[in-house]
Amino acid sequence: MEYKDTLVMPKTKFPMRGNLPNKEPVRRQQWEENNIYEKVQNKTKGRPIFILHDGPPYANGDLHIGHALNKILKDFIVRYKSMTGFHAPYVPGWDTHGLPIETALTKKKKIDRKKLDIVEFRKMCTEYAMDQLDNQRTQFKQLGVRGDWDNPYITLTKNYEAAQIRVFGEMAKKGYIYKGLKPVYWSPSSESALAEAEIEYHDKRSPSVYISFEVTDGKELLEGGEKFVIWTTTPWTIPANLGISLHPEFEYAVVNAGQDKYIVAHDLLETVSEELGWDNPEVLKTFKGKEAEQIITKHPLYDRDSIIMLGDHVTMEAGTGCVHTAPGHGEDDFYVAQKYGIKALCPVDEKGVLTEEAPGFEGLFYDKANKLITEKLDEVGALLDLKFITHSYPHDWRTKKPTIFRATSQWFASIKDFRQDILKEIKEINWYPHWGETRLYNMVRDREDWCISRQRTWGVPIPVFYGEDKTPIITDETIEHVSKLFKEHGSNIWFEWEVKDLLPKGFKSEHSPNGTFTKETDIMDVWFDSGSSHEAVLLEKEDHRRPADVYLEGSDQYRGWFNSSLSTAVAVTGKAPYKTIISHGFVLDGDGRKMSKSLGNIMQPNKVLKQLGADILRLWVASVDYQADVRISNDILKQVSETYRKIRNTVRFMLANTADFDPKKDKINEADLAEVDRYMLHCLQNLVSKVREGYDKYEFSTVYHEVHNFCANELSSFYLDFAKDILYIEAEDSSRRRSIQTVYHEILITITKLLAPIIPHTAEEIWEYIPGVEEESVQLTDVPEAREVAGFENQLEKWAQIMHVRDDVLKALEEARNEKVIGKSLEAELTIIPKDEKTKEILTNIQNLHQLFIVSRLNISDANDRAKSYQYVDILVEKHPGEKCERCWISSETVGDDKDYPELCTRCATIVKDHYSEA
Repeated sequence: MEYKDTLVMPKTKFPMRGNLPNKEPVRRQQWEENNIYEKVQNKTKGRPIFILHDGPPYANGDLHIGHALNKILKDFIVRYKSMTGFHAPYVPGWDTHGLPIETALTKKKKIDRKKLDIVEFRKMCTEYAMDQLDNQRTQFKQLGVRGDWDNPYITLTKNYEAAQIRVFGEMAKKGYIYKGLKPVYWSPSSESALAEAEIEYHDKRSPSVYISFEVTDGKELLEGGEKFVIWTTTPWTIPANLGISLHPEFEYAVVNAGQDKYIVAHDLLETVSEELGWDNPEVLKTFKGKEAEQIITKHPLYDRDSIIMLGDHVTMEAGTGCVHTAPGHGEDDFYVAQKYGIKALCPVDEKGVLTEEAPGFEGLFYDKANKLITEKLDEVGALLDLKFITHSYPHDWRTKKPTIFRATSQWFASIKDFRQDILKEIKEINWYPHWGETRLYNMVRDREDWCISRQRTWGVPIPVFYGEDKTPIITDETIEHVSKLFKEHGSNIWFEWEVKDLLPKGFKSEHSPNGTFTKETDIMDVWFDSGSSHEAVLLEKEDHRRPADVYLEGSDQYRGWFNSSLSTAVAVTGKAPYKTIISHGFVLDGDGRKMSKSLGNIMQPNKVLKQLGADILRLWVASVDYQADVRISNDILKQVSETYRKIRNTVRFMLANTADFDPKKDKINEADLAEVDRYMLHCLQNLVSKVREGYDKYEFSTVYHEVHNFCANELSSFYLDFAKDILYIEAEDSSRRRSIQTVYHEILITITKLLAPIIPHTAEEIWEYIPGVEEESVQLTDVPEAREVAGFENQLEKWAQIMHVRDDVLKALEEARNEKVIGKSLEAELTIIPKDEKTKEILTNIQNLHQLFIVSRLNISDANDRAKSYQYVDILVEKHPGEKCERCWISSETVGDDKDYPELCTRCATIVKDHYSEA
């Protein structure tokens, strides 16, 4: 006879496989149709506000895996906060100005921007940016990122640009904005000035040359004819040389080497001699650098003087201690020359081509000029040595091509004027990781001026007018007027309208007696654009405020958005725009290599979504230590998929075993639950506590590991395993079965809520199958807080000891299986000898202890010579002498006692009789 109809077999429609690539798009469509973002905002309205302010990605190209890491991390935080007592709106943003879009139009659309009207070209840039934005928005939504996608902030919109103008105006009003001539990083490939934040360093092969400058006027210190030796890796700057810098306190030596007398720093003589092949040069004379001030040397290429100057920037780290000084191509050179009334000479144009101010080399690209200049130096006898070295050199971070220093007239924000205020604010910010504070502090501490002007077309114009005497005009009146115009018409009018139409009606200035004005043609650094978002977004968006609670971006943003936002906010308000900075590392391949097309190791988010689904990618984000560089590969995603499968199968088992559970009528009061069930509720509260702590500390790997471990250990390996003997075997409506189902139901609800910020698609699917839940979406619920379990206050130590004993039992059973004493654990009879009275008392007073350990019989004894010793107890494992019950599979001597059901133990026979009598 078969007894399948008397078993309470688990039933569920919850699918075993996630099939995420196919089901997630349907789920997202459902969220969109149901306006789930709006519903969450309405539900949380009135709660304390939590603002994670989105750093705007650049609107160009498909998303890469770093974008996915960034946006998913943000989504974890916003979703969690909205489920834990906060109103957490999320407004995504886009950065839309700058060179990459100009370049994309030039290369992809084959557009020659120089042949187009500026306004027409800017309109094409706008269209391109918006197309890219739409593409990226679609891809971000595919990651399951929840936000106000229909109303993002965009740096090219009228309102945003108007707010940015106000920030500029307020900084100008405080005296922080000025125009000046000095060397700045210049990108010939971008044809524009760059800020330090736009510089990155790569190796470059450069000539290393030693050049002599002959003394023509020794000022009574030198006889004349001696030669100062300089060293440089930029021979192309020699046409711009106007002097040589010495350190005032260093000792310099005049040495006899061959037919000539040379001058180098005494401490560097040995190194220089080795480089130049001087054999035991004779020191004829020494002097302090300050004694040589104003000595005149002859430029090696041109009929002009190069003066000896003094500067503290001279070091003994390399070279000769005599520093080639070209004020038009070096910041230190520029400031030293200023002290001597020497104006900068910059014979290089915006494309990096030498001009007629470099006779003999005009028309040459600076890098190609190196060869001809060194040849000419050799020809005139001034080249002492030429080698090639590979060294770290500044590059344009967008074009990846080398930059140069070039003296030009630029607009600057004087960071040094309010630097101490910034440093003070940095100390008040919360940092994740903590070293972020030191990193940004050091950057700001060493920062002088921020070059904010760019010689490009696509960006926000610098709102400055010029009088007839060329004086820049920036007043409250002009700034307010331009801001209002931009808010109404957009910034294109700066290039469309006449200057008189851009000025306030009837505007007059002492700098223009005839009422004639011109306007600035440079645009602002794009970091000024995005760095103004605290004004344009935090102050103007509904339900937002300044400062934001969190800024979260990649670690490269310490020099970028974190930096520019802090600078503009402190300049305008005196306060930082954020309370907390969280930074993440870069995504590397499985071997720890940077991703690149040449290596073929790029992993596209879209590909992962099509193969595995967004929730697997999101679970990967939760699994890594994102504050350092992280790795991703197919093998790593496979491991994450296994974790997902464990969680899903664990949930599926509990759903199947609560299919007949109606919490309104079947739920058992907590105080009446079986003790082991209350123990599991206690374990659940520990999980809640640890997971919430992980979320609160932005340590999402804690969430990942704690939930996975709970599913694998407390549930699958223990609670779900032993409970089968009750769930399947006992009568459907038995109190013991309903007790377990009550706990299952709470575990399901709790885990689903805990996982909702991480894997929202799966959490929503689970939510639909949990019996008795009333909210239409898990996103409209709150994460529970850890609580005390009724009647369990004094049981924790007891159950900790029981689980220790269980560990010993599992070892004993495994050994018995290996020794062929038993097969399955239900064939076993255990004799346990506690090692202390307390353990004995605990074990003696636990009902159905054999069920917990999944054996057929368990005896507690004082002694047994055949028992093996384990950590907490001694154990003897024997094969149970009884027969196997055909229904519960437990070995029992009572099998056959009931004549009506001879294949069953008395327990099962009783249940079966009751079943058929009720039927």
